[in-house]
Amino acid sequence: MLVRFVLLIGLLASFLAACGSNSEPYHETFDSSGSWSTDNDSEVRGEVINGVYEFEIKADTLTTWTTAGQNFSDGWYEVEATQVGGPDNNLFGMVFRVNNETDDFYAFQISGDGYVWIGRYKGGGSQEATPIIGNWWFESAAIKQGSDMTNRLKVRAEAGNLIFYVNDQEVGRVTDNSFAKGDIGLIAGSLGQGGVLVQFDNFKVTPLDE
Repeated sequence: MLVRFVLLIGLLASFLAACGSNSEPYHETFDSSGSWSTDNDSEVRGEVINGVYEFEIKADTLTTWTTAGQNFSDGWYEVEATQVGGPDNNLFGMVFRVNNETDDFYAFQISGDGYVWIGRYKGGGSQEATPIIGNWWFESAAIKQGSDMTNRLKVRAEAGNLIFYVNDQEVGRVTDNSFAKGDIGLIAGSLGQGGVLVQFDNFKVTPLDE
């Protein structure tokens, strides 16, 4: 288990809306909460506000995520992520192919100080978090570091072939057949100091043939 994760909670949405995968283009602009789950307590706040999904991680060591109640397999997954406050030693990004019953998913995370983590979570990470590219966190010049910088995360997923991009620069590729389809979501966390504030916008899933 990644040593930076001491406490892990999840903001879980409803179970997948349909058993089959959605093959239609998807674009979430966060003009309303829709099916995205929200919460606000002493450790974390996650809500749709002013046209973005905003995560505030109040606890010093905490990772949390929210899901959309969708179901996708192959496609281009894309989201805009902006750190707007707090320490640069943090994590934020997207999750995809989420099984909301078991909390298994792929995660594509970056940090405000220029690092990337790409891997699998099983059981929400409380049981196993395994990198599938690199050894835990690795540095990338593709990341725009610090507050008020927007980074665009994109994944091309075709069966088990996964290619990851930050700001249109490839940061890794792998073949991994652990998860074939599932929900999409957002993830954020603190790594020793609370006050992490991140906003997300324009989550898109586009079929590969478009």
